[in-house]
Amino acid sequence: MKKYKNNSLVVQGQLSDYERMKGESNYLRGTISDDLLDSLTNGFKGDNFYLIRFHGMYQQDDRDLRKERIEQKLEPKYTMMLRCRLPGGVITSKQWLKIYDFALNCTFYKSIRLTNRQTFQLHGILKNKLKNTHKMLNEVGLDSLATANDVNRNVICTSNPNETIIHHQIYEFSKKVSDLLLPKTNAYAEIWLDKKKIFKTYEEEPILTKFYLPRKFKISIVIPPYNDIDIHANDMSLVAIIDVHNTTILGFNLLLGGGLSFEHSNHATVPAISKDIGFIDYKNIFSVIQSVVTIQRDWGDRTNRKQAKTRYTIKRVGLQIFKKEIEKRANVFFEKSKPYHFISRGDRFGWLKGQDQLWYYTLFIPQGRIVNTIDLKLGECLQKIAQIHKGSFRITANQNIIISEISTENKINITKLLQKYNIDNSFSNVRKNSMACVSFPTCPLAMAEAERVLDNFVNKLELLLIKYNINHEYIVFRITGCPNGCARALLAEIALVGKSFGKYNLYLGGNKIGTRIPHLYLENLDENAIFKHLDKLIFLWSSERQTKEDFGDFVIRKKIVLEVIDSFNDFWKK
Repeated sequence: MKKYKNNSLVVQGQLSDYERMKGESNYLRGTISDDLLDSLTNGFKGDNFYLIRFHGMYQQDDRDLRKERIEQKLEPKYTMMLRCRLPGGVITSKQWLKIYDFALNCTFYKSIRLTNRQTFQLHGILKNKLKNTHKMLNEVGLDSLATANDVNRNVICTSNPNETIIHHQIYEFSKKVSDLLLPKTNAYAEIWLDKKKIFKTYEEEPILTKFYLPRKFKISIVIPPYNDIDIHANDMSLVAIIDVHNTTILGFNLLLGGGLSFEHSNHATVPAISKDIGFIDYKNIFSVIQSVVTIQRDWGDRTNRKQAKTRYTIKRVGLQIFKKEIEKRANVFFEKSKPYHFISRGDRFGWLKGQDQLWYYTLFIPQGRIVNTIDLKLGECLQKIAQIHKGSFRITANQNIIISEISTENKINITKLLQKYNIDNSFSNVRKNSMACVSFPTCPLAMAEAERVLDNFVNKLELLLIKYNINHEYIVFRITGCPNGCARALLAEIALVGKSFGKYNLYLGGNKIGTRIPHLYLENLDENAIFKHLDKLIFLWSSERQTKEDFGDFVIRKKIVLEVIDSFNDFWKK
């Protein structure tokens, strides 16, 4: 097994087996094509189980049926989840119609799942349908390359329709960033699109190398004053600095080292908010982005994946050393960060007229799931809208949809369709600011329910606010089935993180604008215990709060939980 060379900035030791797998994969090809021909199993074997993630897919099984199938000595009910690459979250009506038709007719769950990284997932695809899925995406100009595993993930950006002029520039910028950091291997086209193999004496990945990154890497781009993409949940965030006329991007403040995953009881793992490095003007930003990624590529821990994210690299080598290396590689010098502030991070629902004089309608999507139920034909309604809509859709980082660029004439027709399907955003602000990860039955990492219990948990939270006559307020509430951070729970005012089936750890003290990590309040609580404690806490908030004091700020001021200022020092303190 290879070991790192002697370098104080590089972790020494035995490489993790993931590094062996990547190095031996022939630039992400592995033997995936052979597994596709194997009809004896619906799954992928050996390294291919992990390699398909670089191509945007996860192998899953129905955990509701797992025990039963084991008892029957049957293979788990394997299906694939595919995640589309969609930088900036923009999708055309034509693309939407094709994807919806495929989801309805070719997936087990007959739904589209909107993610909090501004894209969509298709769950329940059989292995023998995978090539057709990729070809369908390719026909409409999409792909799923690099939406999982040790690469830069889907690039997200502010989608608020109030910023239509700047948004277009930021959206185009997000696509360029995504293209810059994409794997250059031809493996995706060869395996999934039947493109001709390119025979070379060797193949190159000039940025990523054949070992790719030590761990996943996430980038977000935000337009203040809206933090609708939760900048502190990302390895690298770019805060757009706009000119006084609000028409031109001058450059970006660079923030590094955010991330929310951790491991229960493992004090070496922490969630953390990102650190401000400084300002870079627009002309130098791409060289800076590439430098950050290559530094993490070279210095990130490849011996211990639990310490492999960018925040741990920065903690180990020091922020100033990391910053100086960026300046050296990019041949730039950072200026002092420009001032900015946030006023919100939720989506603005309903109709809004943009700077381009076109209309935008933000639609709340319960649990981010586009599906038809007896009570709500959401998928069918969006299908009808897409058939007449000449603009595009924007998927938000809060799992909602903005119907974008609507003419005044077409606004009338879309309004009629929304009315016909009784879709009017008539949900409480608590519900609109709540989020859950997928969890059971498809996620292999889930320890407790999340998406399937969100509705019930929010109902109870709404009743508590009504009980104490404070239902004109809302609390940012999020629940996740495990501590891997998929629902960004560790930036919520109230967060539940799955510990075991039916049991959660309760975290309190995040804030409305998403700039503070909540702290552990109590461990291993079931539903009844959770709401018994929340009943007392919300009563205290309603009776002892200062004027317009938010719940997260209240529990910090009253010392109900410790304020997390520096996660590496504060997160695990009792």
